[in-house]
Amino acid sequence: MDFDDTPEDAVFRAEVRAWLAKHAPRHAPPPGEADAEGFALLPLARQWQTAKAEAGYARIGWPVAYGGRGGSVIQEVIFDEEQRRFPLPPDAFGISLGMCITTLLNWAAPEVLERFVAPALRGEEIWCQLFSEPSAGSDLGNVRTRAVRDGDDWIVTGQKVWTTGAHVSDWGTILVRTDPGAEKYAGLSYFWFDMRSPGVEVRPIRQASGHAAFNEVFLTDVRIPDSQRLGEVGGGWKVAISTLLNERMSVNEADIANITIDDVVAMARKVAPDGRRPIDDAASRARLASLYVRSLGVRYSRYRMLTRLAQGEEPGPEAAMGKLVLGRNIQDMARFAMEMRGPAGIIVDRQGDPELTEMQEAWLYAAGLRIAGGTDEILRNTIAERVLGLPQETRLDRGIPFNQLSN
Repeated sequence: MDFDDTPEDAVFRAEVRAWLAKHAPRHAPPPGEADAEGFALLPLARQWQTAKAEAGYARIGWPVAYGGRGGSVIQEVIFDEEQRRFPLPPDAFGISLGMCITTLLNWAAPEVLERFVAPALRGEEIWCQLFSEPSAGSDLGNVRTRAVRDGDDWIVTGQKVWTTGAHVSDWGTILVRTDPGAEKYAGLSYFWFDMRSPGVEVRPIRQASGHAAFNEVFLTDVRIPDSQRLGEVGGGWKVAISTLLNERMSVNEADIANITIDDVVAMARKVAPDGRRPIDDAASRARLASLYVRSLGVRYSRYRMLTRLAQGEEPGPEAAMGKLVLGRNIQDMARFAMEMRGPAGIIVDRQGDPELTEMQEAWLYAAGLRIAGGTDEILRNTIAERVLGLPQETRLDRGIPFNQLSN
């Protein structure tokens, strides 16, 4: 595979560099003040998002009619690579644009897109994704939040959990059960709705890091018009799968926790509290080599998928591989970085040691990454069955109505 820019992409990279040099923020947010999703510094994130949208860089690959540039997937990668050279505020719009609005682009009517795409692209409105429930995390087919038809509306009652950004969101997409008498994957439907609707209660969940980026959401007789349904009644699982594929594609090395293997190597070259440089130790170099190889594997696997997208193909189940390795790798890199500082590695000193603070934040955040969008165990099953073609596990829930399974 040739990783050099084509002449056209080289021109685009030069254009991006010139624009970033003039418009990119110059001051990094103080370490520890921002959660990984950027909601704690939302005003700064919105300013940067608006600037990118006005210049056509917010979603380069989207159609021009919806605020994009009609560009290529490779151009998206080039812009992402170049903007990472600057101390930017965390991206608070990954779920809005990478999952929710992308799903709308594939399933919603033109008038819906006309209303919602541009405000989301500019960061004026934020979306969240209401999928997981207390009894439906690893197997999303166990969704119990129910929707009952009432004329032209649906009345929704239930509970969602781990909903990132619900506390700041204007709109949400939701997977609900509309036919409990059908097989569990066939009785689901997919809607979008106003997060400020009567009956919606959001309760932030305080994380180990001290931040509260995700939430519990309680829905009590929330009324959603049938016109806000995506896909067919009972066809919500198909829509949800497209959302999950987009979610796994949007997770990549540059997006998560703002640390890379290069950051860890830089720390290893510095003198540790014991007076030695970790990189001079053979065992430490072996750990760095293992982390480096994994990081390159994630990067090149992502390039392979981006190449498929650039050729007009859809992301397949192999998108799970990058996320599976990435979450563990981020966690291991951050753990090693903290260990290099000795006992001081577990002491939070956001003002005195911002470099260590970034690693501590990444270590705490990566554990959640290994759950969001499918746990490690679920992803391994996906890879084994749908990529490697291994025999599927025996399923006892096929062909059985959901209301019989739940009794």
